[in-house]
Amino acid sequence: MTATTEFGLPTVVVTPGQETSTTMTVRNDSDIVEAYGFEVVGECAPWTGVEPARLSLYPGTSGQVTVRLSPPRSPAVRAGEVPLGVRVLPAERPQSVVVTETTVVIEPFAEQRAELVPERRRAWRSARYHVEVHNAGNTPVAVALSAPEADDQLTYTVADRPVTIEPGLRTELDLRVRVGKVLWFGKPVHWPLRLDGTATAGADVTRHELEGELIQLPVFPRWLLAVLAALLALLLAWLLLVRPAVRSAAREAADDRAQEIAQAQQENPTPQQPGGQNGQQPQQAGQQNGQGQGQGQQQGTGTGGGRQSSNTIEVRTDSGGRSVGAYTVPEGKVFRITDIVLGNHQGDEGVLTIAFGDRPITWIALETFRNQDYHWVTPIDIPEGAAVTATVDCTRSGTPASGQQAPNCFQVVNVSGELGDLPPDS
Repeated sequence: MTATTEFGLPTVVVTPGQETSTTMTVRNDSDIVEAYGFEVVGECAPWTGVEPARLSLYPGTSGQVTVRLSPPRSPAVRAGEVPLGVRVLPAERPQSVVVTETTVVIEPFAEQRAELVPERRRAWRSARYHVEVHNAGNTPVAVALSAPEADDQLTYTVADRPVTIEPGLRTELDLRVRVGKVLWFGKPVHWPLRLDGTATAGADVTRHELEGELIQLPVFPRWLLAVLAALLALLLAWLLLVRPAVRSAAREAADDRAQEIAQAQQENPTPQQPGGQNGQQPQQAGQQNGQGQGQGQQQGTGTGGGRQSSNTIEVRTDSGGRSVGAYTVPEGKVFRITDIVLGNHQGDEGVLTIAFGDRPITWIALETFRNQDYHWVTPIDIPEGAAVTATVDCTRSGTPASGQQAPNCFQVVNVSGELGDLPPDS
């Protein structure tokens, strides 16, 4: 051995971000003049240096060098005890290397960065956030989240237990915020968020105040309300104004058409009516594009000595054509009519004309009714040989409940009253 070394301090305490120094004594135990170089070994080597870098000593003499330690304030410099070694390298006798060691105590420091991500969210009622925490210190830290006491309008959901973060690492803590009530209509509501984060590193406790915002959106936006109001206004306008006007116009057009046909019949009576030039019976006349028939039944005894009678006339007519159905009063009888019922179950379009003998009773547009009835307090007498006729001018066949358009128009006329005998002197 050519040298003896010794540190001035058995233990060196360093603070990251600051410089600390100690001395090391070197003694030349050889019999020649020796020059010594120095090399730091171990974890402290990146931030430790020796001054001067070269020391020359005569035999039997000693000298001192300064060891400077400058640990950075970084998570890479972990808190705790680490060994420090300095290798002494003799220039003349390099095989006689000496290593001197001591202990370095690195003090802990705490440094964290906490951030609410994102700071602002839009939602109908609840939203999820996370708190991103970075441990920039050199010792593990336990992080816990807590929400300040608030009313029942906002509810915070955070982790139940603290989360430990090693030096230099990052972690995310989940957070959920919920609004107490749903916002159905109106403007968005801005809810401010406040959260406390506590970081504990040994005896060091650091508090972080986090702020953010939840923008609560209405379920139905304002523009949708405006659209619904406009649609409601249009619907009311249709029900109150347009629809009655359309129905009135259609009814007026049907009535005008019925009057035209009735006027034409009066000016040019058909030869098939009773008493015409051809002398045909009404139930056989006028069947150019269709057919009509009458069926009768008698029941009960009337107050005048006759019997109650009900007779049904069915008329089928091709579109664009005319058909006549009739019921003829039997010989020796008089038909006292009190009721008449009309049926247009297909919804056909055209004109129906009802006549008692040679007297037209009514003209009615088919499209204005499905079922219609007439009643008389004073009966209308129809003598023997006269007929109740139903004349149909079919414009267009309708669509019954089956959903398919009928091949032709079909009307039913039921005539009721008392069928009695003629007086002897008639």
